[in-house]
Amino acid sequence: MRQMRKTNSQAGFTIVELMFVVMIIGILASVALPGIRANAMRTKVSEAILALSTCRAMITEAYTTGGSLPLSGEWGCESVVGVPVSQYVESIDTNSTGKVSVVLRGIDLRVNTHVITLTPLDRTGNPTSDSDTGSGVARWRCGATGDGTDVDEKYLPSSCRG
Repeated sequence: MRQMRKTNSQAGFTIVELMFVVMIIGILASVALPGIRANAMRTKVSEAILALSTCRAMITEAYTTGGSLPLSGEWGCESVVGVPVSQYVESIDTNSTGKVSVVLRGIDLRVNTHVITLTPLDRTGNPTSDSDTGSGVARWRCGATGDGTDVDEKYLPSSCRG
């Protein structure tokens, strides 16, 4: 009679192999999460900048058609004090040359209550003034610290970095 031998074959992973996989997943997560959070913040800040499009259109039209410019805060696109504009915008304000400022809210403690500015520029790249009426706005500068933006550049969308 022939004797049959039982062979022990491995039927799974060892605890060391499982711990190694968990460690790799943990390292990948720790590297990826900050980037994901920053992208989520940039998306919310982009939505706040979109709230400025009404102001941008009104200011561009005023410079294009000529005539006298409105006074500071009287362009017709500003927010009412104490009434939030949207989920991510606390307030919108303008100055006499058309620079628009938005105060952020509801995004993250690193950017809440901070300001992003949008400044109209003439054909030479300088901020517009009363003498530019009738010639229009050549382009807009968004997120420049010299204009009053105090949000860290890494949280601004690429289209709004000065």
